[in-house]
Amino acid sequence: MKSTTWALAAVAVVLAGAPSPAGARVTRLQIDKVDPEAFGGQAFGAAGPYEVVSGRVFGELNPNDPHNAVIQDLRLAPRNARGRVEYSSTFALSRPRDMSKASGVLVYQVANRGGGAVQGSRDGHLQVISGWQGDMVPGAGRQTLSVPRATAEGPVLVRFVDIAAGARTAPIEVGSVRMVPAPTPVSLDTSTARLTWALADDAPPTVVPASDWAFADCAATPFPGRPDPTKLCLKAGFDPKRAYTLTYRAKDPLVLGIGYAAIRDLVAFLKYADADQAGAPNPAKGGARFAIGTGVSQSANVLRSLVHLDQNISEDGRVVFDGVLPSSSLRQNALDFRFAVPGGGAALYDYGTEGIMWWSPYQDRLRGLPRASVLDRCTASRSCPKVIEMFGGSELWDLRGSPALVGTDAKRDIPLPPNVRRYFNPGVTHTGGRGGFSLAGVKLGSCLLAANPNPASDTLRALTADLIDWVAKGIEPPPSAYPTLAAGQLADPKVVSAAFPQIPGVPAPLGALNPLPTYDYGPTFHAADLTGVMALQPPGIGGHVPLLVATVDADGNETAGVRSVLNQAPLGSYVGWNYATTGYAAGLGCGSNGGFIPFAATRAERLAKGDPRPSLEERYGSRDAYLGKVRAAAEALVARRLLLPEDAARIVAEAAQTDAFHALAPARQP
Repeated sequence: MKSTTWALAAVAVVLAGAPSPAGARVTRLQIDKVDPEAFGGQAFGAAGPYEVVSGRVFGELNPNDPHNAVIQDLRLAPRNARGRVEYSSTFALSRPRDMSKASGVLVYQVANRGGGAVQGSRDGHLQVISGWQGDMVPGAGRQTLSVPRATAEGPVLVRFVDIAAGARTAPIEVGSVRMVPAPTPVSLDTSTARLTWALADDAPPTVVPASDWAFADCAATPFPGRPDPTKLCLKAGFDPKRAYTLTYRAKDPLVLGIGYAAIRDLVAFLKYADADQAGAPNPAKGGARFAIGTGVSQSANVLRSLVHLDQNISEDGRVVFDGVLPSSSLRQNALDFRFAVPGGGAALYDYGTEGIMWWSPYQDRLRGLPRASVLDRCTASRSCPKVIEMFGGSELWDLRGSPALVGTDAKRDIPLPPNVRRYFNPGVTHTGGRGGFSLAGVKLGSCLLAANPNPASDTLRALTADLIDWVAKGIEPPPSAYPTLAAGQLADPKVVSAAFPQIPGVPAPLGALNPLPTYDYGPTFHAADLTGVMALQPPGIGGHVPLLVATVDADGNETAGVRSVLNQAPLGSYVGWNYATTGYAAGLGCGSNGGFIPFAATRAERLAKGDPRPSLEERYGSRDAYLGKVRAAAEALVARRLLLPEDAARIVAEAAQTDAFHALAPARQP
């Protein structure tokens, strides 16, 4: 297998072919800067030094084109003289300075909340990143998309959690990790809106009287403060033990669904076009026979929804991505409904798991959805990509991913179609850990357990190379490897929690499970596709979807799927869950963070602590024996094409530097 150097971020890959006339609806590609000394002039193997081209892409969409019909509110957006809706996005592209050394591979990186950067590649790949999230605020290094606003109104919900005690003003923002301004209220009259608070997600809400809060800034002016549609002022001040929910009627929604078309059209342009409509050359000119898209977390959600909504085919009917690799995700992106929140997480009322999550047809009777799959539309349009899907433990414990595997009745495995492969990273936190071979856990904010170092990026790089081989060379990827009901590797969280070892100071994992409510947003919201208009905010909650998690061994480690070297030669328990110790969620899951519970170094230490798990001394005996196990695990993964040789060498070298065995008797040291 050809070795590949990849960024840890989400990527999309395009293999070059012969150029063809422009057909994608990119009207102009503006180059603002060319940096011929990118990456400090570093030479990337035989590909040599790289340069980075950056600028802006301008495009337009025909609201009457069937390919764009799914974009919510596109018909309500302003149009130019040609009757088209315009948008523009930032982009950056890296390419070998000597294009004769280019591999013919273009790497499109799906930005995560505007973040990400292109890199060089020893294999001569080109890489590009661009904006797709239309509500992202511009900032240094961010990739952004400018989209129009539609003339429309509708209900909006905003939650306020963990606001500092005594604070009287809070910004009205939505999303997670990188917050963005919430939609503009139609009126600042609080009698037309509603503010409530609750002590827990499942506790009954208490209404805050309209006279006790305001759309205002009270930071420098006493209540009712200075009127401000972007801020909420609470007369009595906020209580960090409470979660506040604001619902109001908003206006002028951004047409965020254009984000899918912006990705579609840019990749199609780079894949097929010689030049833009003004004659400016395609900076990736050389053609593109294949396109492969990958994304991590939010970026993976985007790719899954892009395929589901039939945006993998350009306006002129040509396939965009021949393969996709969504990782650290099993759900869709909340982008294509009125007042959508594409940057949200998995908290109460966050979106992404309401609709179709499965690759093969399944009828969601629990939520009243028709028999359908993510691939239905692309099957009809003959534009389905090959798919490699990767996910880890946190996607089951926090991100509510098991319905993608077993449906909402959790009774049987949903089979995968021939064009889909699936791989599970056991015992991995969301997006994976940093790796390393240390017993010293790293403190993780207010989480109870230390940060989980178990990596996923090594597997992702190998699977990306496997997907390229599958699409470009017809070489089948390794067999799918993930937990199933049939194999007894998926179980009720109560069963798994009861089987988890009783470790002093570590609670059983059941309380960290993030439940999945069934929501009712009204008849104008199309839950199956995450499109339409939400008529009910907050939504009605009718119950919960049963969730399953991966089973564990006597150490508390998950073992199904693609076991990393660290999972096969563990220094502790690597779990996909954690507990919050402070704030509104204290005693519940600590977001999508996993945890690490190190083993005792010696038998004496283990017995003194009352830890039932064998110590390093008992399970390995010596540092040399441990390194032998690490080496064997790495070699086996390389042989299975689930680890690149260069990553295997790095991991073995890192293990050789471990200090985990210093406490063992000197006689047992090499």
